[in-house]
Amino acid sequence: MPEVLATGCFIQSQLLRLLETDEEEGPTYIAQYFAENKEQQENYIETFAPLLRQKGLDKWGNRFISFRSLMEVIN
Repeated sequence: MPEVLATGCFIQSQLLRLLETDEEEGPTYIAQYFAENKEQQENYIETFAPLLRQKGLDKWGNRFISFRSLMEVIN
């Protein structure tokens, strides 16, 4: 997460653990990042994501799954 924040595309992050899941397969964690606007998120996807995704694959192999969801904070 520090490496993702170091890209400058996000202003905040948090790591969450999903509750009420089948623990036999192991715990489920969610990394959530906050960008000031969609353009910064898109810049991350285009510029930084491929290398950082590969680093994750090199380190963890098939022991994790990854997907993206774009959400909007509603106050």
